Amino acid sequence: MEDKVKIIEIKKSVFAANEKTADDLREELKQKGVFLLNVMSSPGSGKTTTLVELINALKDKIKIAVMEADIDSDVDALTVAKKTGVQSIQLHTGGMCHLDAEMTSQGLNGLSNLDDLDLVILENVGNLVCPAEFDTGAVTSLTILSVPEGDDKPLKYPLMYQVCSLVVINKIDVLPYFTFDVAKCKENIKMRNPNAEVIEISALKKEGIDKLADWVLKQVKNWKENK
Repeated sequence: MEDKVKIIEIKKSVFAANEKTADDLREELKQKGVFLLNVMSSPGSGKTTTLVELINALKDKIKIAVMEADIDSDVDALTVAKKTGVQSIQLHTGGMCHLDAEMTSQGLNGLSNLDDLDLVILENVGNLVCPAEFDTGAVTSLTILSVPEGDDKPLKYPLMYQVCSLVVINKIDVLPYFTFDVAKCKENIKMRNPNAEVIEISALKKEGIDKLADWVLKQVKNWKENK
């Protein structure tokens, strides 16, 4: 039976085409001076609430637009547009659990004022697996981890934390009600990504949003100065 088994060696990454598209998109945005930030997390982590507070803290300093990705519905895009006043468009993935670079490019083409923007925030599909596997063409990524999810998520979903420059620990206002060890969580994050920064916030209570806004502003400023 052994001589009937055919072994196929995969020489080329199945993600190679997407990586090429992502690199091309990054270069295009670089020429336009537009910083693309990819935001990932599980469903219910408070992504949209965090983005609303972040955008309101930034919108008088830089020009921002948002792309909201989801399998269906336009709830998040409507929420962001209503509560911040910035341009927000919804991206439907057609059942796919992530965005890739081509989808991101299509979304960017749907923005009416791309050339005038400093920052585009991409809220990826709520998922801790697939979004981390696909390069969207973003300059950098951050992930939001909420207290109710548990401090062991970096151990269970390593790639998500390996590909992000920043981990935002959200819902710190409910720490007294959960067995969530912040120090242990930070240790788990560093185990996966020694270079990742960590910021603690409560989007609901507007705590720590200023630190998050400062981090984003610094990223955009440094990138523009060195692009």
